Amino acid sequence: MTLDLRRLTPAYAVAPQIAVEDLEAIRAAGYVMVIDNRPDGEIPGDLQAEAMATAAEAAGLAFVVNPVYPGEFTPDLVARQRAAIEAAGGPVLAYCASGNRSTVVWELVHAGRIPTDEMLEIAARNGYAHEPLRPLIEAFARQA
Repeated sequence: MTLDLRRLTPAYAVAPQIAVEDLEAIRAAGYVMVIDNRPDGEIPGDLQAEAMATAAEAAGLAFVVNPVYPGEFTPDLVARQRAAIEAAGGPVLAYCASGNRSTVVWELVHAGRIPTDEMLEIAARNGYAHEPLRPLIEAFARQA
């Protein structure tokens, strides 16, 4: 598996599914926390949250499990992601199957704080076409 980090900001990057062997490189790249946005039901046992958490902690990384089921972007999920990012104390890498869901959650965390157009442009530069999500982002911005 090749590590594919997509830096949305200096403090937050996303990636497609990572492997245990990627964790040292993630730490070496300056990340202090990994957020697992991928539900265990999508992946084999060696990549599930418990195995990844154990390996991440052994590599000196904080590890947070916040699974995102496709299309289920709830206020609670966004609040958990925000709390993890705020507690990290340094750069965070979030991952899912492709990095797409981790990017959507980042957009919802920052809805109302970063202009929607700017977030959509950042997502697009990193390979994620989120214009259809504008109404969702703007709904979260109104609640912010």
